[in-house]
Amino acid sequence: METFDVVVIGSGPGGYVSALRCAQLGLKTALIEKYNTLGGTCLNVGCIPSKALLDSSEHFHNAQHNFAAHGIELKGLKANLAQMISRKNEVVSQTCAGVKFLMDKNKIAVFHGVGRFVDAHTVEVIGEQSTQLSAKNIIIATGSKPNYFPGMEPDKKRIITSTEALNMPEIPKKMLVIGGGVIGLELGSVYARLGTAVEVIEFAPSILPTMDAGIGKEFTKILKKEGFKFHMEHKVLGVVNNGKSVTLTAENKKGEQITLDADYCLVAVGRKAFTEGLQLENAGLQTNQRGQIEVNDHLQTAQQHIFAIGDVVRGAMLAHKAEEEGVFVAEYIAGQQPHINYNLIPGVVYTWPEIAAVGQTEEELKAQGRAYKAGSFPIKALGRARASMDTSGFIKILADASTDEVLGVHMIAPRAADLIMEAVTAMEYRASAEDIARICHGHPTYSEAVKEAALAATANRALHV
Repeated sequence: METFDVVVIGSGPGGYVSALRCAQLGLKTALIEKYNTLGGTCLNVGCIPSKALLDSSEHFHNAQHNFAAHGIELKGLKANLAQMISRKNEVVSQTCAGVKFLMDKNKIAVFHGVGRFVDAHTVEVIGEQSTQLSAKNIIIATGSKPNYFPGMEPDKKRIITSTEALNMPEIPKKMLVIGGGVIGLELGSVYARLGTAVEVIEFAPSILPTMDAGIGKEFTKILKKEGFKFHMEHKVLGVVNNGKSVTLTAENKKGEQITLDADYCLVAVGRKAFTEGLQLENAGLQTNQRGQIEVNDHLQTAQQHIFAIGDVVRGAMLAHKAEEEGVFVAEYIAGQQPHINYNLIPGVVYTWPEIAAVGQTEEELKAQGRAYKAGSFPIKALGRARASMDTSGFIKILADASTDEVLGVHMIAPRAADLIMEAVTAMEYRASAEDIARICHGHPTYSEAVKEAALAATANRALHV
């Protein structure tokens, strides 16, 4: 039985990044992955493939609706879904190969098979060639899987999860999406741009219910213009596969039942921690009521040498959060004193326009009773936005009423996924709204909207509105 300083179970962003950092720090490291390819959900059936399809569908939508205004004339335009999926698969393949390259480069031992605890220091790998690994430290990074509630159990044919939505056999005429969160809206956007009639059924009063309320309100308007229909404050009672169609039954807030028919139903009500098959009890561990593994501030479980990171523990289910935790644990094992500021982990929605946020929302600040200032700037007021015909959205900056420290930044804007990093950097250094306002921003750029929002938050002195 081979002995390692660190054994990592799961090769998603949290797991493989943690293994890389362990190896960089001179720790003898092993990585266990049950599938044939590395990268976990994110690289194989999550972040990367969904972005590939989002980009393809965005190009098609622009060609269909915006090219003529740019003086680009097309004839016989059509969407080739099979080619889009083929390109997506190639992107996934290249990215997964990149992770394998990094494992080899850093001399990390990779074992393919299901990892499970024999005891607190021994992990068994059940695969084509089963083996046992002895570990001084173990990192659990087994991620999450799609969640669902009774009555909406996916059959992976007509009632599908995000995994099947990435490999559709056809462009649906109509698709129902249960859940108005990130996954539902991103994948709904892919097919809406390709011509699918998309209807969203959401239990909450707003889409993107965990984000700033202004974002959900603005984005609803944008998506309605793209043809989306919304059924807010509806509880799904059940979904039935009729063979070539689905029927969904839901109840509105008045207690009235509605029935909706479509080609497919995408169940996108979030994800849940995945710990199946780990045999945690053999290591003296258990999960909480939410199926998560409990950890302390150092991400240690009940066994101090066993750590857990990413989607299997508390907090936002984000690939970059898992990566940060992976690096944190590696450095902690190596005797360093790492730090994560969970308040400054950005959230991003890769629709168009993109949506991004960091820090606290207005609703959270109000609940705390904290006095704050808010400054907003509309994207339509930017010369750069008019030049590209991307004029929807806004950027909002929230700052402390007395100190002017930036407390939260919320944006729905072109390239918001990249723009948000200015806000994250500023907040990491506890900048004030005035600090951002005093920085010279290039013209014409989308980033000018950040400066203008900061001016608005400083003393209501935005220049271009």
